[in-house]
Amino acid sequence: VQLQASGGGLVQAGDSLRLSCAASARTFSNYQMGWFRQAPGKVREFVAAISRSDNTLYPDSVKGRFTISRDNAKNTVYLQMNSLKPEDTAVYYCTADRFYYGVVPESYRYWGQGTQVTVSS
Repeated sequence: VQLQASGGGLVQAGDSLRLSCAASARTFSNYQMGWFRQAPGKVREFVAAISRSDNTLYPDSVKGRFTISRDNAKNTVYLQMNSLKPEDTAVYYCTADRFYYGVVPESYRYWGQGTQVTVSS
């Protein structure tokens, strides 16, 4: 499975941004999908996950501001990010796994290349 993330950029605090991740999987609907982020000098951090049955999971740091969704017809998962803060600045990575749905990055088998999000104050 190949994942191609896009949509990152430079925005101001309070702005919104939508990330997209296009997957090459023939049976995209069978995959659990996730987003992680990594800021310079920090460990990779869980951002959101969506299951095959559209259950979602978020950490407290983004709950209420970020929304993950998927369009199985387009083989794409999205991350809508609202009320962005400078601390959201990071490289955002899209992930996929046939079975795992959760917060541990090492448990996801497939990773995209990442897209940079920079939020200025």
